[in-house]
Amino acid sequence: SAQPSGYPWAMTDSFRLMLRALPDFPDDLPGFDPAQAPADPAELFRSWLDEALAAGVRQPHAFSLATADAGGNLSSRMLILKNLDGDGWHFATARTSRKGRELEANPRAAMNFYWSELGRQVRVTGAVVQLSEALSARDWDERPGADGILVERLPALRQCGGRGDPVEYGEHQRRGEHRAGGDHRDL
Repeated sequence: SAQPSGYPWAMTDSFRLMLRALPDFPDDLPGFDPAQAPADPAELFRSWLDEALAAGVRQPHAFSLATADAGGNLSSRMLILKNLDGDGWHFATARTSRKGRELEANPRAAMNFYWSELGRQVRVTGAVVQLSEALSARDWDERPGADGILVERLPALRQCGGRGDPVEYGEHQRRGEHRAGGDHRDL
């Protein structure tokens, strides 16, 4: 394991020991039997999101989005889920942002929701394609007033059930709108 230079804890075991002393997952994690899960993973996600809201989880619609550029260099950041419908998981980005450029060069992504209070996480992975201009405009119009101060319009993205069409992606690429196809059984 490489130790970054310039950090006082890099020369001792104190940081590693401090991490080892922190609690990990609680003993009373909820059980999960995939055989008992609904056939539609979105239904299970909505149920778990309702439980997270009832438990007082702050921003339960926040998730980590991981992308990679054309060279395979990974990056991740936190986003907010905008919608979940029959086409999939909607989120937003600016096409000129790092993630927008990465999605254009390598149209695949992974989402991870984590609710520590409930001991649950949900992963969604798949190919990314652009949204229609109409859906992107609707997303923009529905944003809170604070988003209106942005200089550049943030196009919407969504995670869909694997129905991404490369032709559709090409047609909407200029606006930076995407939709992603994923393995929805990976809850």
